[in-house]
Amino acid sequence: MGKVVLVTGVARQLGSRLVRRILRDSEVDRVIGVDAVTPEHSLGGADFVRADIRQPAIARVLAEHSVDTVVHMDVTGTPLGAGGRTAVKETNVIGTMQLLGACQKSPTVERLVVKSSTSVYGSAPRDPAVFTETTPPKSLPSGGFAKDAVEVEGYVRGFARRRPDVAVCVLRFANILGPAADSPLAEYLSLPVLPTVFGYDPRLQFVHEDDVIDVLRIALHEPRRGTLNSGTFNIAGDGVLLLSQCSRRLGRPTVPVLLPAVTWVGSALRTLGVTDFSPEQIRLLTHGRVVSTDQMRETLGFVPTYTTAEAFTDFARSRGEGLLPPEAVADAVDQLATLVSKERI
Repeated sequence: MGKVVLVTGVARQLGSRLVRRILRDSEVDRVIGVDAVTPEHSLGGADFVRADIRQPAIARVLAEHSVDTVVHMDVTGTPLGAGGRTAVKETNVIGTMQLLGACQKSPTVERLVVKSSTSVYGSAPRDPAVFTETTPPKSLPSGGFAKDAVEVEGYVRGFARRRPDVAVCVLRFANILGPAADSPLAEYLSLPVLPTVFGYDPRLQFVHEDDVIDVLRIALHEPRRGTLNSGTFNIAGDGVLLLSQCSRRLGRPTVPVLLPAVTWVGSALRTLGVTDFSPEQIRLLTHGRVVSTDQMRETLGFVPTYTTAEAFTDFARSRGEGLLPPEAVADAVDQLATLVSKERI
């Protein structure tokens, strides 16, 4: 008998992609996709169970299918359909509590993989240059998705203590980008003009959605020889990009805003429904965040296919030309330089 894998959050693009991918794994016998919303994306040959993980019914799903591996993808920062931020928080926190309670009672569950985020480190002016998995944040996130992720990880640690026989892997992803990226940061980077914090140029890291699928597959299987896939791991592409570099590569001009006025701008954008310019995102776009990926490489044994810059390039290509296409700007600069040199002659 192969593995019986349950994946939550399959109504989202990333969850459905993971389901379709692991169905092709020879070690996997069955895949059960769970979500409160019927997915629009194909799940291949997976069984879909419409269930809300905030409800105790999720325990029956684990028992009926004798699930041995759980991949919790339903921890997210963006709403799916109606409900807004309240529904997202309930799914992230209450849903995780119910799922972990069901896993704790299940005699068949042997492995738990949780999709988390590097946002658990927060973003503050006195942050270290690079966060490792054991670095405590200078300032814990006070709200939004980042606070949800902190609470989720706390519940997961409690579960790991109560069920030491279950292998638990927490993957802290940097900002996920790619052609189908669905996140508040992707929405922000898709604006025609990017509001930035005056006087700040934060360092950012990205991970490509293809690499997200690959590392989740490593986490849900038995570890390869010489590796260990239990524990907490930062997942990001090599290198960093400054926000100013991102705007130039997108061809989108920036509008620097004084820090005291940034909150007002964010509120206006949220009211207009343009993007979720939340306080946590404002802090990220002010102070940035960079994490170490040594454990990802040395312990987990995963090497991303895409660097931070390559992941961003693939994302930028899918968004089309901005108001200031890099090629057009380069041509204009070259022409200006030629005119200036002629005048000097």
